[in-house]
Amino acid sequence: MKLLVTGVSHKTAPVEVRERLAFAEGVLPAALHGLVSREGILEAMVLSTCNRVEIAVTTDDAVDPVSAVCTFLHESRGVSLETLGPCLYSHEGREAIHHLFRVASSLDSMVVGEPQILGQLKAAYAHAKANDCLNGLLESIVSRAFSVAKRVRSETGIGQMAVSVSYAAVELARKIFGSLDGRTVMIVGSGKMSELAARHLRRSGAAHIFVTNRTYERAQELATIFQGTPVEYSRFLSLLPEVDIVITSSGAPHYILNQEEMQRVITARRNKPMFLIDIAVPRNVDPSVNDVDNVFLYDIDDLQEVVNANLRERFKEAERAEELVTQEVDRMMARLKVQEVAPTIVSLQEQLEQIRAGEIERVRRKLGPLTAEQESAIESLTRGIVNKIAHGPISELRRHAGLPDGVHIIDAIRQVFHLKD
Repeated sequence: MKLLVTGVSHKTAPVEVRERLAFAEGVLPAALHGLVSREGILEAMVLSTCNRVEIAVTTDDAVDPVSAVCTFLHESRGVSLETLGPCLYSHEGREAIHHLFRVASSLDSMVVGEPQILGQLKAAYAHAKANDCLNGLLESIVSRAFSVAKRVRSETGIGQMAVSVSYAAVELARKIFGSLDGRTVMIVGSGKMSELAARHLRRSGAAHIFVTNRTYERAQELATIFQGTPVEYSRFLSLLPEVDIVITSSGAPHYILNQEEMQRVITARRNKPMFLIDIAVPRNVDPSVNDVDNVFLYDIDDLQEVVNANLRERFKEAERAEELVTQEVDRMMARLKVQEVAPTIVSLQEQLEQIRAGEIERVRRKLGPLTAEQESAIESLTRGIVNKIAHGPISELRRHAGLPDGVHIIDAIRQVFHLKD
């Protein structure tokens, strides 16, 4: 049996190729059935995300799995083999297991450590399972990949540091306030990053969000997203004493908040701390605002420095994660090797049992009827002898299953006991 993972990712294919190869959820059942209906393909799973399209299969030894999958992609997605060729990668056997474990652990993602890929892989597994396309080797390997990903998450810090500007802003806010539960946010402007930061703040416990924009209709639209309150642009300054966190992304060509205004705001707040996130370029907040006590101002460059530092830490953690994945691949390969010799072990046990039963029958014909106690004694004695004879070769079979020279030991034991391959 062969195991293969073939596909494209953000590393090998431009987005225009990835989007042509992508499988919408609605077509997955037909795609999976189309795969397993091909001669020699035993199991199949399709992982389709914005950054990768991968097909994992197990096949009969007689089948060329790369050719089978390439032909399937060409026929089902209408992409020429000339287009596919330079973009496709293929991993077989141990390399395929290593790749699946790395993907599940987010070591092959565009943003190392992001958690979404594990959920996407679990969804791909569920679709394949629901369509009866997983029932053997591939199923056991993908299931193990989930456990490996969990171990990487729990034993490394690969997913703990913010690596987006919007989320870094939230992490800084949490450091300043301790907890974001019950905090009030003001969004000034309608930039995408400020919207993302507001989403993160909302999920982190922020109680209420005000939204202001020079175009009031846009403020209303954004406020609806967060179940917040739109504010006339001319009034936002007067509301700041009620606000703990301000996110600015206005397109104004000049500062919309200066030091004098913020001094009045912080006085009205009785010096309760405020956190200002200025994501606008050019900046919306006068840098001298940082000189006001209990006002914490961060601009886009400050946040990017935090992101870069966190990325460096993630890459350090990724090195540890790679070591864990390699350990798990070694363990998986050892398990598979033991499974490979299982038929030999069963064959050996069956042959020894046949010899034992035959010898007992031969002795029984000579001795005549035996009492129950005698029958029990002979059974116990002969089984003990057979088990002791079998113990040595079975232990050696298991011990050498995963070793480079194991095939020679296994062949020798098969020959000694006249076992079939």
